[in-house]
Amino acid sequence: MSYIDGFVLAVPATNRQAYIDHATASVPLFKEFGATRMVETWGDDVPDGKVTDFRRAVKATDDEVVLFSWMEYPDKATRDAAMEKIMSDPRMAEMGAGMPFDGTRMIFAGFAPIVEAGAGGAMGYADGYLVPVPLANKDAYRALAEKAATVFQDHGATRVVECWGEGLPDGKTTDFKQAVQAQPHEAVVFSYVEWPSKEARQQGWGKVMADERMQPDGSDMPFDGKRMVYGGFTPILDA
Repeated sequence: MSYIDGFVLAVPATNRQAYIDHATASVPLFKEFGATRMVETWGDDVPDGKVTDFRRAVKATDDEVVLFSWMEYPDKATRDAAMEKIMSDPRMAEMGAGMPFDGTRMIFAGFAPIVEAGAGGAMGYADGYLVPVPLANKDAYRALAEKAATVFQDHGATRVVECWGEGLPDGKTTDFKQAVQAQPHEAVVFSYVEWPSKEARQQGWGKVMADERMQPDGSDMPFDGKRMVYGGFTPILDA
């Protein structure tokens, strides 16, 4: 089964090209370490939330843009081996010295996919989500996510991935648990929906919301939607 490293970070808007250059330069190394795909997406439609949101997740300042990114590996063993190389390879240390963003506020962790739907393809836009889900509701959440993935694909999405993060590490400044105010009995889900373009996403969302399969059926939601973090992002790197 595949494995995903998820990232959320804040980058000064003026450093956009510097960040793209930095990320692009790192692709050969991560491919060498076993990654099969590296995606960086730039915040485009990232709303403020009443309880939580992406900007608060990484303590973004007014001059910064939130990035939602992920790295795909064929399995957890490959990812774990890659992490050891990342920590010890001097080339990574050299790259880390010139980061065009505040790495102390970047949040990252590994996640195991529980839903992978769609073949993907050329991605022109992505919706990103962080969701707090009680550990006891894992099966119920997966069932709901599988149903929603079918609806999204029926209305234009090319790929839907839902990843379960249990036992995530604590961060000194920020982390995934703080991002959604997760409780000790909750896991954090890192998920993304890929679209061929922003226009397809806008058209698709209207159809998704009107689809009767997405209407409440009277059962309780298996997570607290008030603490779900979400936003729309434009790809700046998909390698």
